[in-house]
Amino acid sequence: MTWNKEEMMDSIRKGQNREIVRMAEKIINFTELAADDASWGRGRELGTLTFRCNSDMGLISLFQISSKGCIRILLNYLREKEVPKPAIRDFVLKLEANFLFDYDEESYPIDSFQDMDELFHTSAQVDKFINAVEGLAYRLRQ
Repeated sequence: MTWNKEEMMDSIRKGQNREIVRMAEKIINFTELAADDASWGRGRELGTLTFRCNSDMGLISLFQISSKGCIRILLNYLREKEVPKPAIRDFVLKLEANFLFDYDEESYPIDSFQDMDELFHTSAQVDKFINAVEGLAYRLRQ
């Protein structure tokens, strides 16, 4: 099964409160508009949407949002792809300031899905996350 926006939003509506649904919709809309490739997953039980952008290394995935209302920030994936350290450091600093969570290699050893209601408490945090992703994508495209 290939997921799409309507199916993803229906699934999120079933399991999340209205505020998370609005935040998820904002992130999905941003991904569809700003990603060089918005890649929909094909899972039967879990749908995903991956934000991918062009770089010198080809398409690079930056984050995924799931049909369960979770988000996975792909920092360790970016580290493995040898994305320039200044770009990663800037992205990490913005995430840490926004979420008050350490995203260094020790505190964030694997890229795992996190519940959006644990990360985002206001729509301003979603805006800051989007701005951080836009900044990283801009740097990767140069």
